[in-house]
Amino acid sequence: MAYTVGKVAELAGVTVRTLHHYDEIGLLSPSERSATGYRRYVEDDLERLQQILYYRELEFSLEEIAAILDDPQSDETAHLRRQHELLTGRIKRMQEMVTAIEFAMEAKKVGINLTPEERFEVFGDFNPDDHTEEVEQRWGATDAYKESSRRTARYTKDDWLRNKQENEDWGRRFTALMDSGAPAESPEAMDLAEEHRQLISRWFYECSYEIQTGLADMYLADERFTATYEAIKPGMTQYLHDAIHANAVARA
Repeated sequence: MAYTVGKVAELAGVTVRTLHHYDEIGLLSPSERSATGYRRYVEDDLERLQQILYYRELEFSLEEIAAILDDPQSDETAHLRRQHELLTGRIKRMQEMVTAIEFAMEAKKVGINLTPEERFEVFGDFNPDDHTEEVEQRWGATDAYKESSRRTARYTKDDWLRNKQENEDWGRRFTALMDSGAPAESPEAMDLAEEHRQLISRWFYECSYEIQTGLADMYLADERFTATYEAIKPGMTQYLHDAIHANAVARA
C-alpha cells in the first residue's frame, strides 16, 4: 500500500514541509511516484521514518541519523538496541531530576549551604530555588515545612549526595518491582512504599501516612510530577500512588 505525503505527515505527526526536506537531503525519499509525479510512500519508507523520528527524539542531527541508518553493518535490531540504551540513559537522568524536584517541593532552601559548584554536582542543571516561592505559598504555614527547612539548612554537599544515592537506589528497586509484574497492592510494593515514607521522615520531616497519601494524590494531580514519573516508566505514577495508599491502609 502506498501513502500520500499528506497522509504520512498525519500518521507520523510531522509537517509536509518536514517530509519534503527529508526528501531533498536524501534522508527519506518516497519509493514510488504517481503517474502525475506525486510522492508515494510504502511500508519500508514508513519504517525508516519511524527510525528517523526515534533518533530525532534523542536529539541526533539529521546528518548523524543518515550515517547511522545508511550503515551497511547495521540492521533494525541494532537500531532498536541502540535506541534502548540511549533511552535507558535518559530515564536515569530523569530519575535524578525527580529526586531534585522533590527536594525543592519539600524544603524552603534546598542546599542553602552549597557553593554553586557543589550545587551543580548534586542537582545538575536543575535549580531548586526556582520553586521556592511556590513551596512557601503551598506549605509555608505547616509544621512539616518548618521542620524540613530547619533540617536542610544544615545539610552539606555530602549529606545531599547521600540522600540522592538513597533515592536513586530506591528508584531502581521500585522500577525493577514494576518490571516483575507484581501488583501495587503486593507486600513487596507496600514495603517500598513504606521505605519511601521513611526516606522522607529521615531526611525532611516526619511523614505520616496521611501526609504520604496526600503526596501520592499530588503526584497524580500535578502534571509536572505525573510527566516526570511517566518519563521514567509509563504507569509509574499510578503504581506508586496505589502502593502508597495500600500501604497506608495496611499499616496505619
